Parts: sequence; structure tokens; C-alpha cells
Amino acid sequence: MIKHIVVWKFKDSAHGNDRATNARLTKEKLESLRGRIPGLLAIEVGLDVSATPTSADAVLVSEFTDPAALQTYQAHPLHLAIVPFVAEAASERRVVDYEA
Repeated sequence: MIKHIVVWKFKDSAHGNDRATNARLTKEKLESLRGRIPGLLAIEVGLDVSATPTSADAVLVSEFTDPAALQTYQAHPLHLAIVPFVAEAASERRVVDYEA
């Protein structure tokens, strides 16, 4: 199994929305992929509640059957449709992929 973790900080404003709205919309968009992409076993997006200076705004925790399934997800049209929204809203992105 492959775990795919992504952490974002969002801009104060993007898409005419504030940071919290874009974080919530990112959560909704990504979690809508559940059950729709082969090999995607689990997907969850958490929104930060601590609001410390070192906090990120959102984290994606997803699980895939294998590395090929992660590649399928990354190239899937449903995922690619979300990427521009998140890329424009985010000021920082970090990712870790690991075998579990």
C-alpha cells in the first residue's frame, strides 16, 4: 500500500474567497473523488483547527493499492480537474509518499 500525504498553506485570498473557504472547498473537491478512481482505497482531508504560526491549513491523507494506482490517480481526469483550483489557492505545498 502507498500512503500519499499532502499539506497546504493557502493564500489569504484566491478565487474571490478567503483562506478558510478555499480550504473547505479543497476538502469537498478532493473527498468527492472517494470511490471514483481505481486503486484509491481511502481519502480524507483535514482542516487545521489550531491556527498557530507554524500550522498548515489542510492535509490530504490518501491510500492507494500500489505505486501504479497513485500514478493513475495523479493522471486521472477527475483529479486533474481539481489541480488548477488548489494550485491557484495554495501558497505552499508539501508531499510525502511512502509504503505502508
